[in-house]
Amino acid sequence: MPAPSSADTKYLEVHGSKWRVVVNVPRKLRGKLGTKLKRSLGTDSLREANRLKWDVVAEFQAVIRQAERPDMSKEAALASARVKAMEEAQRLSLRRLVAFGTEQRERVDDAIEDYAEALAGDPIEADEQGHPVYEPKRDALAMEFLAIAKGKRTPLDFHHEKYMSMSHVKARTAADDKRAVKFLKEWCEKTGVPPYLQAMSKREAVRFCDDLPGLVGKSDPATLNKYISRLSVYWAWLEGRHEVDANIWRGRRLKKPMQTSDQKERPFTDAEMKALLRGPADQAMQDVMRIGALTGARLDAIVCLKVKDCQNDTFIFKPQKQEPGPRLCPIHPALAEIIARRSEGKEEVDDMFPEWPGPKKAGSLRERSFKTSNQFTEYRREVGVDDQKEGKRRSLVNFHSFRRWFITKAEQADQPEHIIKAVVGHKRSGITLGVYSAGPLLEQARQCVEAVKLPELVAPC
Repeated sequence: MPAPSSADTKYLEVHGSKWRVVVNVPRKLRGKLGTKLKRSLGTDSLREANRLKWDVVAEFQAVIRQAERPDMSKEAALASARVKAMEEAQRLSLRRLVAFGTEQRERVDDAIEDYAEALAGDPIEADEQGHPVYEPKRDALAMEFLAIAKGKRTPLDFHHEKYMSMSHVKARTAADDKRAVKFLKEWCEKTGVPPYLQAMSKREAVRFCDDLPGLVGKSDPATLNKYISRLSVYWAWLEGRHEVDANIWRGRRLKKPMQTSDQKERPFTDAEMKALLRGPADQAMQDVMRIGALTGARLDAIVCLKVKDCQNDTFIFKPQKQEPGPRLCPIHPALAEIIARRSEGKEEVDDMFPEWPGPKKAGSLRERSFKTSNQFTEYRREVGVDDQKEGKRRSLVNFHSFRRWFITKAEQADQPEHIIKAVVGHKRSGITLGVYSAGPLLEQARQCVEAVKLPELVAPC
């Protein structure tokens, strides 16, 4: 539990028998201001020192800002002070939230009031009744600080860091989460909506969705809905913790335009399959295409396979999309030579496709298969397999078309729908292959996989 505010020694040190304020000077300014700015508060009471320190701290920070930028305007100085004030408001708000008992809560409130008084500064005049009048912008900043520190206003991203630490999503999804909140804050700034949870209602959510294409710079509903979805997940988390009354993003999606059948991404035709499999692709690309065609697996799951994932006549693909865990898929007999060749002389932890090791840059959000996908696109176009429609960013055929082709061929071979879904990892109700390489479901899955034949292997009629 954090120490109560009366025991807080931030910006304080004992000098002799008295407390004094100490603020570190940035290294680049020490030649001008010295290592530290110090001033005695004339008291031996830590509680009193905590009450008095904020005026001095604010003054010292203003001195440092002025030294950093001698030409800084009052507006810029106030903006800088606001950033620091909002950070302190959030810190004190958290301390107030976990304060134990009335006495500790009152101590935190005293610290909040003291800081707010320091922000407001000295009165600039008195009104007709003799009440002090403060500089309007500084007074407004002090009132905003009070509202946040005492929990009456909550910045949109106040809880976001904690939410992210508990979300356990992939790096790319985490990046989408952060961008979604950034877009919402930008929208609030542009439209004048206060950037607080308490100011957000269903009406604001509708307005934000209407304006989102301009913020993102794209009009594709799939891209826009990605950000709305991330906000909905965040709000659901907030709702579960009673930080908001309702999830204002629930069910809010931008409709995709109606597509005719000739505008939808599709499976490869048999003629396209022959062109791809008989073309001048290198060995690695040939192997990847065949595994994609005879498993229906996504490209990244294939490229990330290790030797230990290709044993006992069964693939173990890493989770993709909404899959809760690794997925089993029987190895088609036509792939046995590929698996044997790529496993030979390797350890279980070695990659099956070392040709594509993935991004070298630390923290990259790209999937390991990023370069594989680009190379496949170049090869596909080289052999004349393409279906580009006006207004569509992607071709209607791509590596995912192997997955669509596999599902189509399995259906044409009269395989049960629930088994096909289990093999390719589609959502299904109450069915799983389990975690062992035996049992009736896995055997049914093996029959499903082996019912699919590559065009080049089909004997002519």
